[in-house]
Amino acid sequence: MNLIRDAIAEAFHLIWTLEPLVVSAAIRTLGISISAVVSSSLVAIPIGVLLAQREFAGRQALVLASRAGMAIPTVFIGLVCYALFSRRGPLGPAELLYTSGGIMIGEMALALPIMISLVHGAVRALDPRVAETASVLGAGPWRRLFTYLSEARSGVLLAYLTAFGRCVTELGIAMMVGGNILGRTRTLATATALETGKGEFARGMAMGFVLFLIAVGVTGFVMWLGREERPRR
Repeated sequence: MNLIRDAIAEAFHLIWTLEPLVVSAAIRTLGISISAVVSSSLVAIPIGVLLAQREFAGRQALVLASRAGMAIPTVFIGLVCYALFSRRGPLGPAELLYTSGGIMIGEMALALPIMISLVHGAVRALDPRVAETASVLGAGPWRRLFTYLSEARSGVLLAYLTAFGRCVTELGIAMMVGGNILGRTRTLATATALETGKGEFARGMAMGFVLFLIAVGVTGFVMWLGREERPRR
């Protein structure tokens, strides 16, 4: 119990003093995770809506693949990215290995099936009259897309939050692709694992607590943005 109390106290000390290593890792963690989720959403959201609103050959297979992809181990994604980005890999000349960009691409692969599945489920659950009304009013493809997303905004926000939660706490991809390099690719998750491995359990738990606070803060902010009912005056 004392160890947990000491870890929490040290976590608040790290935040209060704005320790450079913690600030650097926190900014890098947020930057990579937010970039990965936003970038993947540009592809995942249209695909999710398409799978929900259109019938075509192979649709069920794509839905099944996206749902199966939600459970894929991050270590496996890291291993595949490492093979692609290594010097002998097909993307070796791009020099993405041990870079923040490489981690971001790996986290995009992690977020993509999550967002596709959740957006598909949210739009699929809409009242059929939404699509019928948009069609009768002559809405174009983009207008229909925004209509579906507006009606299913709670599910879309859930997709963003779930993908962000997986990415911001991710360890396997960041460790294998990023290499946990100080000042370059070290994130809060890899810093937590490093400090714990060195025997600095209290400091490692403190870093993990900082990561927890960031995840809760971002989640609360996104939920506030997407609240459906505003307080009455």
